[in-house]
Formats: sequence, structure tokens, C-alpha cells
Amino acid sequence: MFDVFLSPAAWLGALGIFALRVSDMTFDTLRLLFVVRGKKLIAWVLGFCQSVIFVIAITSVLQNLDNPLNVIGYAAGFATGNVVGMIIEERLAIGYVKLSIVSSGRGPMLAETLRCAGFAVTEIPARGRDGVVSMLSVSVRRKDVEQVEEIVRQQDGNAFMIAEDVRPVRRGFWRA
Repeated sequence: MFDVFLSPAAWLGALGIFALRVSDMTFDTLRLLFVVRGKKLIAWVLGFCQSVIFVIAITSVLQNLDNPLNVIGYAAGFATGNVVGMIIEERLAIGYVKLSIVSSGRGPMLAETLRCAGFAVTEIPARGRDGVVSMLSVSVRRKDVEQVEEIVRQQDGNAFMIAEDVRPVRRGFWRA
């Protein structure tokens, strides 16, 4: 049993399974995110590739159950692939986000600054715990969220901001 841990072939097999599983789960994570965003063709292609890789990986594990390194490589690849998929998805920043910004004193000025930067802003007067506030609704591409956050931080460091993933349905202004 312990001879397996000394065999280069056993380590290479486990490393291969690990790499397959990282690829499989990376595709799976990305596929799920594209499904949620309604991107059918990309989701189909990723799902196809993912399932082929999965079959190869699981077959390799089941044909060599006497090598515990294969099971470890399979499990480690699963966990690592999830994280790699999330990192790639964050960098791609596909999709849109609705930012709700609550400002107690600088709402109109903040709205104007955001508009000058090219963002569409809807101002909504509201009442907060301590009185009248401005509620700003800003829908942006995910890759623009940091820019909006920086503008808000500079204009009103005390503003409250939340983000929600959204799918545009119809019309409106979207920054190109």
C-alpha cells in the first residue's frame, strides 16, 4: 500500500487527475455563472467540455482505486477548480449590477458627479433613520463597479451602498 507513495507513475496519475478535475470544475463554475446570466451557447459549450473531462477523470479514478493518491488528486482538483473558476469569473466581470447608494447630505452632488462620469443615475428622495436622504439607483456593467465605488468614496465617504446582480430586460441607458 505504501509503495504507491513512492512510485512516480502513481504521482503522475494523481497529478493528471488533479489537472483534469481543476479544468472540469473551472468549466462547471463558469458554466453555472453563464446559465444564470442567460448565455445559452457559452453555457452549452462549457457544459459539453466539462462533461467530457469529468468522464475521463472519474474513469481514471475508478480504474485505479488501489492508488489513494488518485482520490486525493480528484478531491483536491474539485476544490481548486471551484476557486479557479471564481477567480476567472471575477476577472471577466460579465454582466450588470444595480447599485443602490444612500447619501444623507451629498446625494444630488454625488448623482451629478456620477452622471458626468457617464453613468445613468436615478435619484429617489427617501427618509432614513436620521431624516431625509437621497437614494441613488445606478445600473452598471460589473467591470465599472470599482469606478463607481471610488467616486462614491471620494464624494461621500459615509454613503451606504449595496449591489445586486441584474439582467437588463428592456431599454434604458447602459454605458458603452
